[in-house]
Amino acid sequence: MAAAEKFTMDLPAARRLAVSVVAGQALLTAIIAGACALAFGPLAGKSAALGGGINVLAGLAMVLFAFGRRAGTDPARIARSFFVGEGVKLGVMVTAFVVVLTTMKVSMGALFATYVATFFVYWIALANALPPLGGKK
Repeated sequence: MAAAEKFTMDLPAARRLAVSVVAGQALLTAIIAGACALAFGPLAGKSAALGGGINVLAGLAMVLFAFGRRAGTDPARIARSFFVGEGVKLGVMVTAFVVVLTTMKVSMGALFATYVATFFVYWIALANALPPLGGKK
């Protein structure tokens, strides 16, 4: 890439996409938790809600830090905001797992299955947001 080339980012559109990913994760969590509760009982439903909720909470923390008012328009500040957001997301995720796994009785299968399922919302949204490999859309 030549030094004169610039990378542009539509920050409001990226913010909307990030918020829609978190909303999609929350919706999927609710659907799976309800299905688990109906199929396997209240413990599975609660566990599924906690598993998805951990990812939703971590994603929300990322959105708030990466796209907050402090993100600005300076590329270095935007990059810094994303790094801070990812760090906070990881911290929230680890803390939430530690709290849930040490203080609550959960169904590990439902908890981790829903946690992993919420990642698919992120990957699907990312795949749809990126330009196609051929360069034209």
